Amino acid sequence: MIGYLILVHRFPEQFKRLFKAIYDPLNSYVVHVDKNSGAKLDADLRDFLEPYSNAEVMEGRAALWGGYSLVDAELRGMEHLLAMDRNWSHFINLSGQDFPLKTQHQIMAQLSAYPNREYIKVFDQKNIRPDTMRRVGEFVIERGGHIEQTLTMRPFLDGATPYIGNQWMIVSRAFCDFVCNDVRADRYKAFYRNTFIADEGFFQTVMMNTQVHGEIVNDDLRMIDWVPDGDIKLRPRTYLRQDAAELKASHNFFARKFDQDVDGDILSILEGHLARQTLVTDAEPDMLSVTAA
Repeated sequence: MIGYLILVHRFPEQFKRLFKAIYDPLNSYVVHVDKNSGAKLDADLRDFLEPYSNAEVMEGRAALWGGYSLVDAELRGMEHLLAMDRNWSHFINLSGQDFPLKTQHQIMAQLSAYPNREYIKVFDQKNIRPDTMRRVGEFVIERGGHIEQTLTMRPFLDGATPYIGNQWMIVSRAFCDFVCNDVRADRYKAFYRNTFIADEGFFQTVMMNTQVHGEIVNDDLRMIDWVPDGDIKLRPRTYLRQDAAELKASHNFFARKFDQDVDGDILSILEGHLARQTLVTDAEPDMLSVTAA
């Protein structure tokens, strides 16, 4: 069983399609609505999820790209899921503009076959991404919806190595419990609170510098086409209907991102693909093949 955290800040109708595509009564679902998005969006999603006893909307707080507030949302989502259900074994985070490429049966089959794996992109930051070291070196402050630079540099945590990847992960319940509740994780929280783009390094750094986790697979099982967006970052390209064949053939569990106002057909194509996979599973369960990453 899976504990899902879905981060939403717009496109309620697209979120509803995503939720239906990943829904299974055995799973647990927590939704975080960015407080910057307004009360109307929050109320809409609460109304939509009301019939689902295994889905809840958590307290929404303002989330800022580049700020520790994104890590805070992830940690609070993990805590909410841990308290909500004792039975899920893996945590998966999604944005409201993600969409699955595999059925829940296929995803759960692979996670059950390899229960001790953590799927997360992770790289030695200093050696592989030295261009990003200022993100953890400069003391910054998230305040009033902005990231304030201080130009004050500081050394990294004593005895630890910084790692980097991206925000998306499939990690074990044991790791979630550790990073949320163990005092050994506290110094990482305190340090990363004043770093830039903390959500792309905090969880990787905690995992790689501690022992409470399973086998680390350097793959978050997300299909993302990163394209340049300004001088300091990349952004995920929006998938279109012409990407359908590649998306359906991917080994990944999910892809991002999608925008149904730009191209809703690609979501319809993927919904049909998942429905056909479900029919195959129901008709011939012994024939289902799930390839490990």
